[in-house]
Amino acid sequence: GLFVTDYFTRTPRKLSPFRSFASIELFHFHIPEDTVIAVWNLITFKEQGGTFGDQCPDRSITVYFRSGAPSVINPLHTHFPRDTAVPGSFALTLTWTLPNRTTGVFNVTSPLPGDWFLAAHLPKDEGKISVKGLYEECQYLFQPQLIVQRLVNIAVLYPGHVTEQSMAPHNRSCLYKVFVPSYTSRVLVEVLRCRGAEGCPLWLRVRAKAPPLHNSTTLDCREHTPCQLAQDLPFWQHWYYVLVEKHPGVPGTVSFQVTVQLTDCSRPSLARPPFLPSSASMNMPHSFGSAGGLALGDSPPPTSPNDTKHPVPIPVTLHAGERCWPVRPTLRNELDTFSVHFYIFFGPNVSVPPDRPAVFVINLLPVLDSGGVLNLELRLNVSSLCGENVTVFGCLNHGVPLTSGDNTSVTCETESLAGFLLSVNATASLSRLRIPYPQTGSWYLSLRSLCATEHGFEPCTNVTAEVYLRAYLSPCINDCGIYGQCKLLRTNNYLYAACECKAGWNGWGCTDNAEAFSYGFQLLSTLLLCLSNVMFVPPVAIAVRSHYLLEAAVYIFTMFFSTFYHACDQPGIVVFCIMEYDVLQFCDFLGSLMSVWVTVIAMARLQPIVKQASVLYLLGAMLLSMALQMDRHGLWNLLGPSLFALGIMAVAWTARTIRRRHCYPPTWKRWAFYLCPGALIAAAAVLLYAFVETEENYFYIHSIWHLLIAGSVGFLLPPRAKPSRRLGPLPRRKGCGYQLCVNEQEELGLVDPAVASINSICTS
Repeated sequence: GLFVTDYFTRTPRKLSPFRSFASIELFHFHIPEDTVIAVWNLITFKEQGGTFGDQCPDRSITVYFRSGAPSVINPLHTHFPRDTAVPGSFALTLTWTLPNRTTGVFNVTSPLPGDWFLAAHLPKDEGKISVKGLYEECQYLFQPQLIVQRLVNIAVLYPGHVTEQSMAPHNRSCLYKVFVPSYTSRVLVEVLRCRGAEGCPLWLRVRAKAPPLHNSTTLDCREHTPCQLAQDLPFWQHWYYVLVEKHPGVPGTVSFQVTVQLTDCSRPSLARPPFLPSSASMNMPHSFGSAGGLALGDSPPPTSPNDTKHPVPIPVTLHAGERCWPVRPTLRNELDTFSVHFYIFFGPNVSVPPDRPAVFVINLLPVLDSGGVLNLELRLNVSSLCGENVTVFGCLNHGVPLTSGDNTSVTCETESLAGFLLSVNATASLSRLRIPYPQTGSWYLSLRSLCATEHGFEPCTNVTAEVYLRAYLSPCINDCGIYGQCKLLRTNNYLYAACECKAGWNGWGCTDNAEAFSYGFQLLSTLLLCLSNVMFVPPVAIAVRSHYLLEAAVYIFTMFFSTFYHACDQPGIVVFCIMEYDVLQFCDFLGSLMSVWVTVIAMARLQPIVKQASVLYLLGAMLLSMALQMDRHGLWNLLGPSLFALGIMAVAWTARTIRRRHCYPPTWKRWAFYLCPGALIAAAAVLLYAFVETEENYFYIHSIWHLLIAGSVGFLLPPRAKPSRRLGPLPRRKGCGYQLCVNEQEELGLVDPAVASINSICTS
């Protein structure tokens, strides 16, 4: 055949350590139909400071693959919530082959067409809290690329028609495909009039949705006469691929005929006619996922191929050879993103008669609905059982309805289908099922009532069970509970939801309490973080006593907002917020930086040098507010103002030292008992904040940070300025033709005005 190669790539993204599904990087691809091979080229490289990260440690990268919906992963081996079905996926771990780059290749032969999702993450780290910009962080970037090779012009088989084929010696196989419309109960593929050098040296393989593989349903035509391969309960509205493969080493040409018969659900003993005016029988999809179409009469009314019909009850075959039962559609009501309710006509109470099942269809839209959670709830009305030991079984299957034909062993699986089983009875009248990230398309729920006897389950007589049925789509499981937050995430144009847990809780729905914080621990951490701010009371008292009223006001502001910010920032249930979280965080950060600023400016003692030193306080407040609005967690938001204030203090102290020709501050006691201890305490606080703090020790390390910072302020704040006893030069002021000689000490309010004398009144 003729092959066409397509190439797809995605932008590199930075990977994060795994904490929850919200921390993974998700990539969305689309594989076209008739693809025979898909090759993913997985490129990973390190970066540090804008260059190659040769010095970065090697960290393993795990990549997950799944068709139809994102992978439901559990690398931490946590517990899933009750009644949760976990769909499978394939995982691959990449190892480093070069110091700063590695490449992995993942091949999929005959992949399923449609949406494919890749999820990648780094291993879980120790949760260190690092200051942004303190050092160049190692970044691990991941870029997947997809190369697909697909066949074009694959021969299409029409039901009831015979296709002649001759396989030349250099050819090994022939590939065909046939479209299976809705309400088809059986697909029968047959090889006729096979002639070769050694009888019929052919293999017959059949597979749904994609070309067959070595492990697909296979039949050896040498050993079976006639060469017929049947598929019961095929997937509706999908292509089935037929591969006729020649045995290796067979010489000469092999000729044969291939035909396909599709059995109509409403007429199990009859095949579909070769030509019907219905679009479904023309091997072309016209309403994917809908329950439309007619199969009750001998022949449907003529319609055009492009007609779209509304869902109507249609008979289906639940098991090969059984009767057909109607499929009841559901009404889709979209409330919000991933918030969809499926209502049943004349529901939600459903009657399940004893002689036939009740079948319902739930249609999930492609791409739009695969990022949420499909929820199903069955509640049995016990009063409707009339005292009988009745059990209602439900089978939820994707693509085709299914119920068990064996009354002794109830199951929802066959050789080619796997479904989910639910059951309710008088003892357990409630059953739930949750499917995270469900595959899109049509989901069929088949309800069947059976009575329990000594010999197993048997059909009931004259008992119609009543069941309350609820089906809906939600973003997360139980909205992640009280210890989690349901986040709506986006990758390119694809939306999905995931839980982000807190307070030590883990799991897909934040229900795993193996590492959860107890209530006492949460209360203790909250009290430590809040009450440690009381350490600012001594600096406030020292500032008021020394007449540093502006500094005292800033310390009170910091103490107040730091207390209530940490009361609102707690991950558990011990939370108290007096304002919006963002307002409290901004005020806490601003108060902390302003405390450093005003303390250092006060230590500089600029009042005798700069008369309007309050300008620096106002300037600092405005600049800090601007910096926090730009980047609240940046390193230079803390270092920039601090270094600038320290520079002002150094200039002021140097000027005093040069003018007085003596070191400033002049006394060794000030250095030994105040400045050095205060500087050491502040340095210890900064080291703890920058290098020791992690998520596990945050509550007590950060509390120690509060204590040390407040304690250092008490040491570093300068004492009250003493009045000078020496009368300095008197400045002269001119007024009304006189030169007034004014005493400077009287102007400063440092001496009694009655004692001070006017030295001279000079006439102009």
